[in-house]
Amino acid sequence: MELYTGERLSIEKKQIRLPDGREVERVVVHPGDAAAVLPVRADGCCYLLRQFRYAVGEYIFEAPAGTMRAGERPEDTARRELIEETGLQAETLIDRGFIFTTPGFTDERIFLFEAHGLSPSCLFQKDEDEDIELLKVSLADLPAMICDGRISDAKTIALAYRCLL
Repeated sequence: MELYTGERLSIEKKQIRLPDGREVERVVVHPGDAAAVLPVRADGCCYLLRQFRYAVGEYIFEAPAGTMRAGERPEDTARRELIEETGLQAETLIDRGFIFTTPGFTDERIFLFEAHGLSPSCLFQKDEDEDIELLKVSLADLPAMICDGRISDAKTIALAYRCLL
């Protein structure tokens, strides 16, 4: 049973059968998949965003990311979001797999990419509804920023981990 359908997501309540045969009711959120990208510079630095997130009521450090559009491939989303949020385009994208965000109640996947060969994009137009500051950070500083809580965004932690290994 569909509980809600909106522009960005839908919510459904359904009866499911567990592996042991029991039937239970679950609510599943379907936000659509997304892509996140870590833009890496040749000098050993990367770019993160300092962005206000209204759901948590504060600014957080995070990798550029966004929801996939209908029919869009993950790498196309990563390239588009990189331009939209940083004004940069990438010569090369390295696929770093995907993560499930919170599989206890949603089927959302975020596809992870590492971007190299960065250059300014002539397609850059800042979204009026976003409060974003672009920050240059040393790749060597990412583990400490994660450990001390400066980076608390799960997709960014997973992406940094996948890129630094």
